[in-house]
Amino acid sequence: MQLDDLYRRVIMDHYKNPRNRGKFEDGGLTVDLNNPTCGDRISLQLKVEDGIVKDARFTGEGCSISMSSASMMTEAVKGRTYEEAMDLANRFSCLMKGEPADFEDYEDIEALSGVNKFPARIKCATLAWNALKKGIHEES
Repeated sequence: MQLDDLYRRVIMDHYKNPRNRGKFEDGGLTVDLNNPTCGDRISLQLKVEDGIVKDARFTGEGCSISMSSASMMTEAVKGRTYEEAMDLANRFSCLMKGEPADFEDYEDIEALSGVNKFPARIKCATLAWNALKKGIHEES
């Protein structure tokens, strides 16, 4: 199996079987963002205690890239401090610029590395991560 095929499968798995899709019944830090270029939108919710992301959820609509990226991001930030979550978001930004970025602690994210070849899709992939950054900035 080619690496591109594997990456496509990982992306489609997160799109068809999103992790952490839904809302918290009792609220949490909520950030709403949209990508007016293509119509993707996300509502990210974070449960934070003592500066640690205890849980993360999202709702929204969009392409397979934006929704799978949100699924991957919510999985990756659970249990991390704000600083660690921001570091992940910064590494993701590097990945989208075609720069080396290590995600050995959550390899599914690397499946989105090919997005940087399609500049119009980068905004799709970064939507959830930008919501995360905005939420961290608002909370800290």
